Amino acid sequence: MILAIALGGAIGSVGRYLISGWITVWLGRGFPWGTLFVNVVGSFLMGALFQVFSERIPTQTLWRTALLVGLLGGFTTFSSFSLESLQLIQNGELRLFLINVGLSVLLCLICVWAGLSLARTV
Repeated sequence: MILAIALGGAIGSVGRYLISGWITVWLGRGFPWGTLFVNVVGSFLMGALFQVFSERIPTQTLWRTALLVGLLGGFTTFSSFSLESLQLIQNGELRLFLINVGLSVLLCLICVWAGLSLARTV
């Protein structure tokens, strides 16, 4: 179980690094778009996979733990979100700080719900 979590975490972390970096290059460094993106997508996947594992394949605890705790735990990041939000405040960007916090919380909650809902209907 621990090895599955570690492997999932490694894959998720590398995925976060690559995707977040690509989005930052694409959209620029003025706003933490990369972190927002991986957290929103990860939240959607968390909801969808949780639903699938809970109702369709509840006996697959190894896969469930490897994907939800390992892969998505490594892919999403609250610490980067917190650091980038604090840096926005320190740089005097209160408006961007509020947008980042608001979008992150709202979109991640909506995406967990959307993932759960979609997985229920499929």
